[in-house]
Amino acid sequence: MARAQVLLMAVALVLMLTAAPRAAVALNCGQVDSKMKPCLTYVQGGPGPSGECCNGVRDLHNQAQSSGDRQTVCNCLKGIARGIHNLNLNNAASIPSKCNVNVPYTISPDIDCSRIY
Repeated sequence: MARAQVLLMAVALVLMLTAAPRAAVALNCGQVDSKMKPCLTYVQGGPGPSGECCNGVRDLHNQAQSSGDRQTVCNCLKGIARGIHNLNLNNAASIPSKCNVNVPYTISPDIDCSRIY
């Protein structure tokens, strides 16, 4: 489950960084984890990402509408990543493009979430 959380963190971070501000939607780490779990296999070096993974990424991207939501998702993902030791960062970073979600930032556990607006 910790690996799923790391994957979720990476995808959620990318989505938060690119989501346009809209009506506020309060997101939490449980929601981020849930949306990103289908991406776990791919983030660990497996095939994918699956359609279910991409659907979760798109949903999270659409839900992270405010700066606060995007920063929350970012911080959730960073926390999840701390517990994963075999995360394939290249696969994690490629999820947005492979899922056709436009994210102008690279997914990284080192990102400064306070700079996300």
